[in-house]
Amino acid sequence: MLKFFNFVISWAIILIPFTMAISPAPMNVFMGMLIVFFLLKKVLTKESIFPKTPINLQLLFFFLITCISLFNSIDLKDSMRGGVLRLLQYIFIYLILASEVKEKSQMKKIIYAITLGAFLASLDAIWQVFSGHDFIRGYEPILNIGLVRATASFKDSNTFGIYLSAIAPLVFGMTLYYFKGKKKLFFGLISLVILVAILLTYSRPTILAIYIVFFFFAWVKKQKLFLYSLIILVLISPFIAPKAVKNWAKEVNYNPLRFMCNDDRIAVYRNSLYMIKAHPLIGVGTNAFMNSYKKYKEFPEYRNVVTLDEMKAHNFYLHLAGEIGLIGLAIFFWLISGLFSFAKKIYRSTDEHFLQIAVLSLVACLIAFLINGLTESSLSYSRVALIFWYLAGFLSSLGNIQDGDKKRFS
Repeated sequence: MLKFFNFVISWAIILIPFTMAISPAPMNVFMGMLIVFFLLKKVLTKESIFPKTPINLQLLFFFLITCISLFNSIDLKDSMRGGVLRLLQYIFIYLILASEVKEKSQMKKIIYAITLGAFLASLDAIWQVFSGHDFIRGYEPILNIGLVRATASFKDSNTFGIYLSAIAPLVFGMTLYYFKGKKKLFFGLISLVILVAILLTYSRPTILAIYIVFFFFAWVKKQKLFLYSLIILVLISPFIAPKAVKNWAKEVNYNPLRFMCNDDRIAVYRNSLYMIKAHPLIGVGTNAFMNSYKKYKEFPEYRNVVTLDEMKAHNFYLHLAGEIGLIGLAIFFWLISGLFSFAKKIYRSTDEHFLQIAVLSLVACLIAFLINGLTESSLSYSRVALIFWYLAGFLSSLGNIQDGDKKRFS
């Protein structure tokens, strides 16, 4: 029975990142299976369902402040279902990844599954732009300011961009610094397809996130030529950008904030600050931002923009602070700091090449996700929120690889 449970858990972990690229339905099925069989395994073995990880304390406080925020919620049922219970689900995914992924061979299978999913989604995006519909769900591309923007099987280009920018650094990092010979060439071609799909989203935060990821790689690996090339790319980008992008920059008077965020997002940001000011400590309640938003709309709004009565913050940090307060936001930063500190410890203490590059690549994935969160409520989109917790768990699992008899975290 235990062998069967381990088999299901192992394959559910591998299949979840692949199904992310296709549809939320199979992803949710495998996620549910993973949690159920993990709990059954713990009952059978009489082990604790809360294994030790680098951020256990942070997770506890983050969950507690999320529960406390219910006191201000205008819809307790919605906050419980879409806030507390969903967070608990994600925490279990994190804990399962952190504790159940123990072998290098299993980690490589996960990387291959992630790569295959990203490659499939990228091919779908390229096909969508040139044919007029994607081959997975039949979605048409989005047309904005004269640009045909890929969405693949996602609801919009920005959500697709969140997914790709969070996944791609793992593929790019392993391709650049780990794979060799024919495998490097093969994964190089896959990386190129993914990069083309990223560009076809025309998602400004996604492209910015990937640029910073490459800069991060070059800085950590001390590749001066790579760094200089990235700097040159920034300098020539105004000249090689599509005409529609140049026109858009002119329309917003070359204001970098308006160019990156749009006037409607800036209006939402201002309204979000009013929400945070009204409930600075524990927010308006988890998963209650949209239902509460209309109470905090400024009149007139920024540059006379009229936003809807139900809006996401389109900024993960403002969204989080609005829902669970500045205390919750501070705890989240503490959580991120714990993950990065753990990654730094692993990277500096190991001589295992695979482990070093996996750490470097997964940190880059989280960096990309956090950067994209500057203009999107990334953790509030059910289709892509799982990515963060999955990658965090995968990063934490690297501590399970032993160097002799010594664990990477105690």
